[in-house]
Amino acid sequence: MRPEISDILKLSTAEKIMMVETIWDNIASENSKLKLSKEEKELLDERLASYKKNPENVRSWEDFKKELKRKKK
Repeated sequence: MRPEISDILKLSTAEKIMMVETIWDNIASENSKLKLSKEEKELLDERLASYKKNPENVRSWEDFKKELKRKKK
């Protein structure tokens, strides 16, 4: 039986969080089945090489969030 979205939206916040956690755990357990495309792997390899070359050239999560908020306005 597949739950209806309208029924899910009626759940309490705590119940919705538990549902999302269960779904996320299920996705994570299936992660090994996911395959990266050649392009995705190349991009990740490039980004990792860039980080290893200059590990100080990073932004904090807080700075990134601030930038997103500025762009949203």
